[in-house]
Amino acid sequence: MTDMLCDATLPRLPAAIARPVYDRAAARVGIVHLGVGAFHRAHQAVVIDDLLAAHPHWAILGASLRSPATAEALGPQDGLYTLAVSGPQGVSHRVIGALKGVLTLPGDLPALLAAMADPMVRIVTLTVTEKGYLHDPATGRLDEGHPDVVADLANPDAPRSAPGLLAAALAARRAAGVAPFTVLCCDNLAQNGRTVRAVVTRLAALRDPGLGAWVADSVAFPCAMVDRIVPATTEADRDAVARALGLRDAWPVVTEPFLQWVIEDHFPAGRPPFENAGAQMVADVAPFELMKLRMLNGAHSSLAYLGYLAGLQTVAEVMAQAPCAAFLRALMTQEIMPTLAAPAGLAAYRDALLARFANPGLKHRTWQIAMDGSQKLPQRLLGTIRDRLAAGQPIDRLALGVAGWMRYVAGRDDAGRPIDVRDPLAARFAEVAAQAAGPEALMRGLLGIEAIFGADLPAEPRFTAPLLAALERLKRDGAAAAVAQAA
Repeated sequence: MTDMLCDATLPRLPAAIARPVYDRAAARVGIVHLGVGAFHRAHQAVVIDDLLAAHPHWAILGASLRSPATAEALGPQDGLYTLAVSGPQGVSHRVIGALKGVLTLPGDLPALLAAMADPMVRIVTLTVTEKGYLHDPATGRLDEGHPDVVADLANPDAPRSAPGLLAAALAARRAAGVAPFTVLCCDNLAQNGRTVRAVVTRLAALRDPGLGAWVADSVAFPCAMVDRIVPATTEADRDAVARALGLRDAWPVVTEPFLQWVIEDHFPAGRPPFENAGAQMVADVAPFELMKLRMLNGAHSSLAYLGYLAGLQTVAEVMAQAPCAAFLRALMTQEIMPTLAAPAGLAAYRDALLARFANPGLKHRTWQIAMDGSQKLPQRLLGTIRDRLAAGQPIDRLALGVAGWMRYVAGRDDAGRPIDVRDPLAARFAEVAAQAAGPEALMRGLLGIEAIFGADLPAEPRFTAPLLAALERLKRDGAAAAVAQAA
């Protein structure tokens, strides 16, 4: 059996494999990260890894909130893992050492709360996906009836959610007279810092009004925009990494060369020099965030639903179909870009996105992107639709993307194969689909979910008419033909 990647085997790596150039034993935890998934390990952890040689007090302690898999994989590897960057020139490999450890819930809860209360920890970052914030996607407010919110309020010292953990750790710091850490959200939420601030402040206030007031007055929640395409790791990826390293890595990550991190520069407790590793520190993230949410994420969701319905398994497969590529270009150019007052260079950004989507080295599954659509649709597509309707502009391609989502969550692709719908509202979708006699009934049933569509869009004929036409076209002709007609 091939030996495992770990501190002891690092010297055996081939010379071509990049590795930490700092003393890992001397590095100290300054950041706790909630939600140690593939994206964090291909994005924020890489930036921190670039900084640790000169700034060794900003290492990361990670926490997995839902599954022990990452901790079980990386624990025997001393937190080391491989970053495989796949681009037009081939694949490069680098071992990342920024993670000092990975804790899990509920077993490591005391250690995690103790770490978050440590004065040396000055930033808590998060990638827990949109659904991890226990909010109503249509309003951004805390969902006070969510089972995790109810549980965290009933047992505030044994939280099981990210907002509950933040509230508990901040309560501990307040009680100890320790200044609060900064909360840096790295998920795809519109104005993510503001959203997390609202959720955590409300949960803290429900727990203790004094704590809620302290969080509101004292805790910084800067906004951030993150961008890097990171597919789920496959066994083929593990095998390829093992061949390159001559060592076994239980959980490498594969990604593209592109990385962007735009951060609102508001860190009262101090921060690493993120800009020294390529991050952009700005006064206002909103223009960058809106551009990315609508151009990249909106297009990604549209291609994921429509591509999956047509039987296409990866983004690169979708982009290899000329009508699909033409549709996405038209969607961005004619319906999304006019809603943006972007920092600069929208056309160049569009062209770069299309090239990134077409990267054959990334096996980014349409099914992976399609997950949790109820949490994503409001930011990725519906906000754009609202802006275009307000300007009296057509929404035919955007409506096709939403119709693709509706067909997808109904649970059958164009060939009649069942779809494994992963979403917090999957049971509700299945109930609507079972009762729907046709496209209009399906549309009306799904539009009735106010947490997704609000009260305005279901009552707006300029939205429902093109949406129904798109849904009927998908049922009659299939996704491939509908996309070709809209290209």
